[in-house]
Amino acid sequence: MATLKKYNFEGKEIGQVEIEDALAKAEANSQMVKDYIIAIRENARQWSANTKTRAEVNHTTKKPHPQKGGGRSRQGMLSAPQYKGGGRVFGPKPKFDQHVRINKKERKAAIRFLIGEKIRDNKIRLIETTEMESPQTKTVADFLKACSLNGRVLFLGEGNYAQFTEGDHTQTVSVQCDKHDNFVLSMRNIPKKEFSLAKNINGYDIMVAHEIVLTEPALNELKQWLC
Repeated sequence: MATLKKYNFEGKEIGQVEIEDALAKAEANSQMVKDYIIAIRENARQWSANTKTRAEVNHTTKKPHPQKGGGRSRQGMLSAPQYKGGGRVFGPKPKFDQHVRINKKERKAAIRFLIGEKIRDNKIRLIETTEMESPQTKTVADFLKACSLNGRVLFLGEGNYAQFTEGDHTQTVSVQCDKHDNFVLSMRNIPKKEFSLAKNINGYDIMVAHEIVLTEPALNELKQWLC
């Protein structure tokens, strides 16, 4: 069973947490993971690029020169693509909805594998808490330096939930979470350092991060969701 090291804000190790093999040794088909990542990138596109054809540009339709007698090739109008300010030929146009559907089970399997890969490479650590009394960039910068966290670092925090009971049915609902606000304000001026709630992560964020730092409650959320 794999273990993750736990640190405080001073960068000192204060304990270890065991990880189930279902997460630490997760495997997945490489083609499935690739398709999942490509789908995420495709769905991030706006598909709003637009160019004008020769019929749409605001340009004179005057004939550039007489049809005959000049020894030059015939030309119809100055809005033709070969003239400056003319229309584009086969340029991009806004497209219909290009959303790529991602299967829920495949998504979970891909995220589980990518997290397991980070665990096997010792690229995941735990932090005692992300709650701060006030924003303090130096505190976060000192933590990163003490833990030798370089490159792109992704911090993950736990969400905030409320339970509602109606008769015999109990429902858990996600509510607005502001416990990490001071921590986010403390790290926003540090390059290549990002924060996200554990419930909002996707495989691309995990893949591009060199290191992942998360709280123990956030880790428990991931276990409950993925395992």
